[in-house]
Amino acid sequence: MSEPLRISFLGLGVMGYPMAGYLARAGHDVCVYNRTTAKADQWLSEFEGRAAPTPAEAAADAEIVFTCVGNDDDVRAVILQEQGVLPAISQGAVIVDHTTASASLAREIYKSAGDKNVGFLDAPLSGGQAGAESGQLTIMVGGDPDQYERVLPVMDSYAKACTLVGSVGSGQLAKMVNQICIAGVVQGLSEAIHFAKRAELDVSKVIGAISKGAAQSWQMENRWETMVADEFEFGFAVEWMRKDLKIALEEAGRNGAKLEMTELVDSYYADVEKLGGSRWDTSSLIKRLEP
Repeated sequence: MSEPLRISFLGLGVMGYPMAGYLARAGHDVCVYNRTTAKADQWLSEFEGRAAPTPAEAAADAEIVFTCVGNDDDVRAVILQEQGVLPAISQGAVIVDHTTASASLAREIYKSAGDKNVGFLDAPLSGGQAGAESGQLTIMVGGDPDQYERVLPVMDSYAKACTLVGSVGSGQLAKMVNQICIAGVVQGLSEAIHFAKRAELDVSKVIGAISKGAAQSWQMENRWETMVADEFEFGFAVEWMRKDLKIALEEAGRNGAKLEMTELVDSYYADVEKLGGSRWDTSSLIKRLEP
């Protein structure tokens, strides 16, 4: 447990809402901001804390400001714009961005924050909504070690694992690696289940056998049943996965990495969107094979 701190949390989506709740339960003085004020009001009905009408007002007296929003544009809006965090935050505070965004934006904010003697960490998440609700997230962090050590006891309230990967931007790059891996695993699992069904095998018995061996994965353990049942109205949305893969592919264009499989799976997710599945879970790749 960390000492109680003045903390602001900006972005009460499916991830941020429970994460901010864990901070309140840990005894911190939590101020929340959400673009839709009704969500902030709902949060206040469940947790101890207060709400601010703008990111700037939320950040004004905070020791740590957490952000968890949608994309690069949203991060810029809540941190860099006139009513954002950076113009209002006090010297010596630290900003922790949990958004999955670009490494280049993380470096830009780090420099701007440093000019004001404010710390900055890029700290994207893995574990999805279920991980956020259970306080079992994995966090990949980029930034300075002293700022990381300062924030780590606070992040531990909603994380099962935190890793300082390297300098600023490294957290976002690690998240790109994570999403590249997931894309390949989900496509492989989709084809495997499709093949098993066409071969008239008992899918439950097959999964029971291979999930104890080298083919085992989180996706297999947690998604095969819903994939077989054609259930996808939950989980991490296809449109968000495509956003993440776009970031990875753009970074690959800069560093020269060959992401042939990732490009292909991204095109498959585009097919799923054409089927009306923008908000379906990423395991819906199997819908291309069994529409």
